[in-house]
Amino acid sequence: MEPNPGDDPAPTAALLCSLLTRRPGQNLWATAEAFDDEEWKAQFRVSRVTFDYLLDLIGPAIKRRRTNYRVPIEPRRRLAITLWWFARSGEYRSIADMFDVGIATVCMIVRQVSSAIVERLFHRFVSLPSGPRLDDTLQAFKDRCYPQCAGAIGGTHIPIAPPRDNPDHYLNKSGWHSVILQAVVDHNLWLLGNHVKLKLGCVFQRSLLSEGVEIPVHLIGDTSFPLKPWLMKGYSEEQQLSPERRRFTYTLTSARSVVDAAFTRLKGRWRCLLKKSDIDISMMPRVVAACCVLHNICEVRGDSFLPEWNIDMAPSESYLRQPDTESSEGDTCKTGESVIFYISVYY
Repeated sequence: MEPNPGDDPAPTAALLCSLLTRRPGQNLWATAEAFDDEEWKAQFRVSRVTFDYLLDLIGPAIKRRRTNYRVPIEPRRRLAITLWWFARSGEYRSIADMFDVGIATVCMIVRQVSSAIVERLFHRFVSLPSGPRLDDTLQAFKDRCYPQCAGAIGGTHIPIAPPRDNPDHYLNKSGWHSVILQAVVDHNLWLLGNHVKLKLGCVFQRSLLSEGVEIPVHLIGDTSFPLKPWLMKGYSEEQQLSPERRRFTYTLTSARSVVDAAFTRLKGRWRCLLKKSDIDISMMPRVVAACCVLHNICEVRGDSFLPEWNIDMAPSESYLRQPDTESSEGDTCKTGESVIFYISVYY
């Protein structure tokens, strides 16, 4: 039987031994500091160095005051609980046992830490390129034989449990409930955000003159996106294409492959985006945005993506098939669903 792509990979031998020999009443967090670097990363999906870096950035925001009635849960454990949930989206009861906290406390901590990550770090780590960074991006896509490209845009469906209110609004064409993450991705697989329609012209005020034709800096997308001055797409495969048009479409599609690669890493590391979670729909934008921030931080810091996290994106019996896209011939995207989350417009 094939493993479920949403399931966690098998634990390392050392970690399995430590779990099997754990004394009664001893939780995972009590032994976590004794993990070696490999065990730490397997559990929290980031290296210990990146974990400490995140703690420095958001620690003050997730710290709680001590009162006469209770001793607060320390920020380090709060961050660990949230990263564990992001990595697995497990049941609150099991996480509560592993970290020696209450079930309701797990839910509250995931909400609080997710909000702190987005409010403190989103605009710092998720933004369209400019200046030297834009120059590097343009050169990188030019090296892929596609000039004047500032990033590739794409979308992916995030599974959710059927919401209590208006569940049909979240039902996609494949028959399961989802919200859509739409993002711009650069050559480094960083998620850049998407204030495209309003701000692209003022951000990318440069163009290239080629054979008498002015080519503005622009994004590239698949055929489901509309053709705009700031957004280019390839020709539909349904059309009879000349060799030149076929070569252009192939080059654009090849350059746009960074989108699938980024979404694969995002979901492979943070598997709460792969399977239906029981978190309230109102919280989903913050969870998705927080995962995008963490993805970028890991990519920027070179925190490696482990092979065992790689997910098979091909549909199977145990995997929710991504809905097919429809070609757009007009000025609007044909997504087929009514809810789209643009990761740069939450706050």
